[in-house]
Amino acid sequence: MNRQVGTADERYAKTPDASAAPGQRPGSPRRRLATLSLASSVVVAFLAAANAPSPLYQRYEAAWHASPLIGTIAFAAYAAAVLAGLLWLSQLPAVFGRRRVLFAAICAEIAALLLCAVAGSFVLIVVGRVVQGLASGAAFGALSATMIEADAERGTIASAASPGTGSGLGALLSGLAVQFLPGPAHTIYLILAAVLAVQALIVLRIVPGGGRRPASLDVLRPRVAIPDQARAVFLAAAPVVFAVWALSGFSAALSPALYTTLSGGGAVWPTALPLFILVGCGSIATVILRRAAGPALTITGAVSTLVGLGMTVAAIELRGVGLYLAASAVAGVGFGTGFQGAIRSLAPLAADDERPALLSAVFIVAYIGLGIAAVIPGALVSAGASLTTVTVELAIALAVLTSIALGATLRANVRVLS
Repeated sequence: MNRQVGTADERYAKTPDASAAPGQRPGSPRRRLATLSLASSVVVAFLAAANAPSPLYQRYEAAWHASPLIGTIAFAAYAAAVLAGLLWLSQLPAVFGRRRVLFAAICAEIAALLLCAVAGSFVLIVVGRVVQGLASGAAFGALSATMIEADAERGTIASAASPGTGSGLGALLSGLAVQFLPGPAHTIYLILAAVLAVQALIVLRIVPGGGRRPASLDVLRPRVAIPDQARAVFLAAAPVVFAVWALSGFSAALSPALYTTLSGGGAVWPTALPLFILVGCGSIATVILRRAAGPALTITGAVSTLVGLGMTVAAIELRGVGLYLAASAVAGVGFGTGFQGAIRSLAPLAADDERPALLSAVFIVAYIGLGIAAVIPGALVSAGASLTTVTVELAIALAVLTSIALGATLRANVRVLS
């Protein structure tokens, strides 16, 4: 199905926004860059907040005499809430406008961080994680669409790179806060809440309001909108998205414990390095390969993921912490390029009104992978299974899935070329 939807710059220029500052008309390059930068920074802040608790879970378990499964439950609660937000709340911007919904989502994220900051048990941590997830699910589709509409090329890159950047920064900053700052269980949350408060004010200033339609309960009807013209590409890219985000989910939930096992203990902050390296290398690869075609990025992502998984298994067998960090770097290239390949392949296939729902569908696949790879291994470890054994089994499962996806992608491109 072919349709003419116009260039991203043309579509953005048609978006009315009465709040434009003097000298910054809605479609001007300066305003589009400001909007792109803000939307990207909000995604970074949301994902940093989502991963900030990772280095703290072991501290919580010791302080509150809880099972390691509690940390996994908190992580699963966040992933499930993101999926719920994507399904039930991602259409809210169409009714209330993007500006209002993004402002409300940021305020909810701040409230969640404050709950975590004052938590004296896992109950408030889990509640905060649920609120975080719902806020993220409501905002992610609109933020991705805002970036791409502001600048088709740079917005696509930012949409793919921002989640990884935020995840890595959140884990690393939290690890450093735990190691070196007073009040480690509170400080990182308060810092992120302050950053988000500033972003909320800027959202009111520069984000286009967008069109509004009469409110009805129909807006809360779950929907996964994949346009007909994007369906085949979506089905080919989805397994790679699932696999690379599953690897990210495992790293966020259990890699601190795995790093401690391989290194033999020591300081807290280095336990955040595997996730930081994985998502950091993913973001770097996204920028370096920004001009590559979507299918090429997807293939690169699948191959890099396979190599990284193999190196991870070797690192466990050899008890090599350095090799494990190197494996995280290679797998990170797979994470960045695999996710960017999906975004780059799918974004041009949707019209403006279709794009937020389509990108929400991509995030649904991503967060299903992230949640499953965190919850199942965490439950197995809590039940008494060896962490290293569980990691090897997960690596093999993800390698099989990635190999299948790689084969499907290669066959699809051969058909196109022939």
